[in-house]
Amino acid sequence: MLLAAIPSPTQGVWHLDPVPIRAYAFCIIAGVLVAAWLTERRYVRRGGRPGVVSQIATWGVPFGVVGARLHHVATTWQPYFGPGGDPVKALYIWEGGMGVWGAIALGALGAWIGAKRAGVALPPLADTAAPGIALAQGIGRLGNWFNNELHGAPTDLPWALTIHEWDLQAGRAVVGADGQPVVLGTFHPAFLYELLWTFGVAAAVIWADRRFRLGHGRAFGLYVVLYTLGRLWIEALRIDAANTVLGLRLNIWTSLLLGLGAAALTLWSARRHPGREDLGSGSAPRARTGERGVQT
Repeated sequence: MLLAAIPSPTQGVWHLDPVPIRAYAFCIIAGVLVAAWLTERRYVRRGGRPGVVSQIATWGVPFGVVGARLHHVATTWQPYFGPGGDPVKALYIWEGGMGVWGAIALGALGAWIGAKRAGVALPPLADTAAPGIALAQGIGRLGNWFNNELHGAPTDLPWALTIHEWDLQAGRAVVGADGQPVVLGTFHPAFLYELLWTFGVAAAVIWADRRFRLGHGRAFGLYVVLYTLGRLWIEALRIDAANTVLGLRLNIWTSLLLGLGAAALTLWSARRHPGREDLGSGSAPRARTGERGVQT
C-alpha cells in the first residue's frame, strides 16, 4: 500500500478529433504568455515603447523553442542517433525534452534580431524579461508533471510524488491487468522543486531590481546565477538517464560553468556600467545613476 503522496495525472493528451491537446505543450505556451505579459509591463514601466516586446517575441519565441529541442537532442542523443535510435523522433517535441540553455541561447539570438529590427537595445530588454523567463520555466515544469517525468529518487516523505508507468506515444499511464494505472512508486518531485525555485528566483530578481536599480544586463545575470544554484541541487536529485562527465550529470557542469560566468559578467557590468539605462521613448538607452523608481 502506497503512503499518502502527491498524485500525478494518468493522462497528458486529450483528443478533439483530429487535433490532440497536449498538456506539455499547453504548459509551455502558458509560460510564454505569462513571460511576454510581465516583460511588456516591466519594459513599458521603465520607459520602453509599448508593443516592442510582442514584436521581439515573434523572433525570440520560435528561436527559443528550436534551441530548446536542439539542446535536448544534442545532450541526450542516444534515443535518436544511438544504436536502435530513431532520428525522426528528434522532431517529436510533444513527447517532452526541452533544454533550457538551448532555449536561452537561441532565444537570445532571435531576440537580438528582433531588437535590431525594432531599433532597441537588448540588455535592458533582457533585464525586464528575466523574472518572466523564470516564471515561464516554472509553469513549463507542470508539463513534466503531466508526463510523469522529471522526478528524483524514491522517497516516502509527505510530499512524495506518485509516478505511473508511462506510454509516451499514447500520452497516458499504462493500465495493468486489474484495469488500474500501473504505479511505479513514490519519488522526490524534482519538477515541483524547480517550479518553486524558479518562482522564488522571479521574486528575488524583482525585489533586487526595485532595491538596487539593476541595469546593463545585471538583472538577467542575477536570474542566471540564482537559477543555476537551484539547478545544481535539483539536477543532483534526478535519477533519469543522462550523459555524464567525470561522474556528474552534464547539466550540473553546465549550471556550474554558466553560473560562474554570469556572476563574473554581472560584477564586471556593475564596475564598467554603474547605474541603469533610461529607456526614454524606447530608443537607444542612456545611462542614468540617480532617481530610484518602482519596478514590477
